[in-house]
Amino acid sequence: AGGRMGAGQALLVLLATSAVMPSKDPLLNVCMDAKHHKTQPGPEGMLHAQCSPWKDNACCTANTSAEAHRDQSNLYNFNWNHCGVMPPKCKRHFIQDTCLYECSPNLGPWINQVDSSWRRERILHVPLCKEDCEEWWEDCKDSVTCKENWHKGWNWATGTNRCPWGSMCRPFSHVFPQPKDLCEKIWSNSYRYTTERRGSGRCIQMWFDPAQGNPNVVVAKYYAWKKRSSPAWMENVTPATDAAVGALPWAVLVLLPLVLMVLPGGVGGCGSHGWGSL
Repeated sequence: AGGRMGAGQALLVLLATSAVMPSKDPLLNVCMDAKHHKTQPGPEGMLHAQCSPWKDNACCTANTSAEAHRDQSNLYNFNWNHCGVMPPKCKRHFIQDTCLYECSPNLGPWINQVDSSWRRERILHVPLCKEDCEEWWEDCKDSVTCKENWHKGWNWATGTNRCPWGSMCRPFSHVFPQPKDLCEKIWSNSYRYTTERRGSGRCIQMWFDPAQGNPNVVVAKYYAWKKRSSPAWMENVTPATDAAVGALPWAVLVLLPLVLMVLPGGVGGCGSHGWGSL
């Protein structure tokens, strides 16, 4: 009886292991389907300047990282200097923002489908760390712009963005009275302002020291777990996730009868609760 019990317990362990080891998580270590992104993240040893923190695992190429630093970048023909020259202390935040967007493999929980001519996916409501948002605003408050939302509404007649007719160039502090306004409105809610601090594991950092590792890996895991735990996620499960979870019943079907055979009296009380957190 002891041997049968031991074998049964071993099978239960195997069953539990198969339950907690689904295939690749579709929300983690992924690149969005957009204009310049690689299909899979990987090492990029030659990433340029402010994009270099992502060199060990990046969704951008070296060429994309170099373009992110130009005043008139070929990435989107976007001109930072649409209301005169943007000061370097402000521009560095926009470069860092571009590097995060193009290079980070940790934005999966916030990737959304979008119907656009130049990309099929975008990020929405990425929780930005308090310091990253407030330093961005502080360094840019005296810079000048003519628009609140930089995603749309420009005059593209010359092939680059110019202020729309009738708009006025005003200081950032007038267009964006608070840090929250800048971070949330400038890219149509790509970011969400939070009171979470760097290192909390609850917010995405635009700025980080790669020598300390990438802090956004843990953040993505936390929000992926939260997203999977929500009823909406379970109702709208993606095909990739479906495949990951779909691997579980096979193990159950094969192993459970064996467990029932070797354990005296079978197994009681497993019910549906064992799968509630998947």
